[in-house]
Amino acid sequence: MVQSRSSPAVRIVLTPMQIPEALPVSSLTSSPLESMDVVGTNLLLHPGEPSEMIVQVQNLERRPLRMSLTVEGDFPSSWCQIGTEGSELAPSAKMDAVLYFQIPTTFFEEQQAIIAGRTDKLTLNFRCIVSVCINQDTDTEQIQQEEFGLYIRPYSNYMEFLPILYREVDYIGRFMKIFEQAFQPVIDSFNVMWANLDPLTSPQALLPFLAHWVAWPIDSVWNLNQQRRLIRRAVELYRWRGTRKGLRLYLHLYTGLPLDEEHISITEPFGQSFILGEAKLGTAVLAGGRAFHFVVHLRSDRPHSIHEELIRQIIEQEKPAYCTYELFMENFSS
Repeated sequence: MVQSRSSPAVRIVLTPMQIPEALPVSSLTSSPLESMDVVGTNLLLHPGEPSEMIVQVQNLERRPLRMSLTVEGDFPSSWCQIGTEGSELAPSAKMDAVLYFQIPTTFFEEQQAIIAGRTDKLTLNFRCIVSVCINQDTDTEQIQQEEFGLYIRPYSNYMEFLPILYREVDYIGRFMKIFEQAFQPVIDSFNVMWANLDPLTSPQALLPFLAHWVAWPIDSVWNLNQQRRLIRRAVELYRWRGTRKGLRLYLHLYTGLPLDEEHISITEPFGQSFILGEAKLGTAVLAGGRAFHFVVHLRSDRPHSIHEELIRQIIEQEKPAYCTYELFMENFSS
C-alpha cells in the first residue's frame, strides 16, 4: 500500500558532476533564470566517459527511516549503477548516494544509429526518475521522486575556440562536431609526422623508405630493433667510417652493449719504441709493435648471443683496408 502525505519525510537534492553547457530550446518564452535551473538539474554524458549524479537524501522526521533507492527511465538499465552508504537514515541525518552513468564508446557508430533508411532520429535526450521508497511500518510506505535529464553529446574540442555566447546553443555544438571529425584526423596526422620520420618510432613498413633516404642496405640478418638503430645513426657511421670511434659506435649499435671501455674496447698494442739504455738481451724493441694493428675486446654477460662472424664482418667493413686486427669475446662476469 502506498500512502501519500502532504509533508515529505525526506528531502532529495540532485547534484550533477558534469552539467551541460547548452540544452535543446523547448520554449522561446522561458526566462534565463528558468533555463539556468533546468540546466543545473541535468547530467551531460559523453560516449565512453563516466559521469556521476550525486543524490543527497535528508531525513526530515524525528525517527529513523529505512529506505531504498531505485532509478528508472527511458534509457538502457546497463548505463547506470547505484552506490549507496546504507539503507537506514537517522533523524535529521543526510546520506549521499551516487548514480554512475557510462554509455558505450561506439554510441554514435552503432548500427542502430547509422542504419540505412532509418526514418526516426537517434535518441540523444533521456529522462531519469530517482525514487526513494520509505518503509514506515509493515503495511505502509511512502515514495518520493525527483526527475532529471540525461543528455548525450559528442565531446568537441572546437567549442573551446568559440565565444561563450555560441557555446550556449546546443545545435552549434553538434554542428561543430561534424567539422572536427572531418578535419581533426588530418591535424593529428600532421602533429605526429615526426614519429613517422624517426626510424625508432616509424611503422615497420616505412623502414625501407627511410633506409633508402640514407643509402643504408636492409639486411635480414639484423633484427628490427638493430635495423632501427642503424638507420637512425647511418649518417654518423658514414662520417666516422675508418676510425676507432666509428667502429665502437657500430659495435655498440649491433650488440647493445654500453658504449664504454669496459664493454667495448679497441686498443693498439704499441709499447715504448727504440729502447737503448734500459734494453736487456732478448727484450730489446726498436719499433713499438705491429704497425696498423688493433685489438677488439667485447665483454658481455651473454657472449654466446653475439654472432662472431657478423662481428668480424662489421670490423672488415669499417676498418681501413691495410689494417689488421684481433678479436676477443669474453664473459663479463669472469
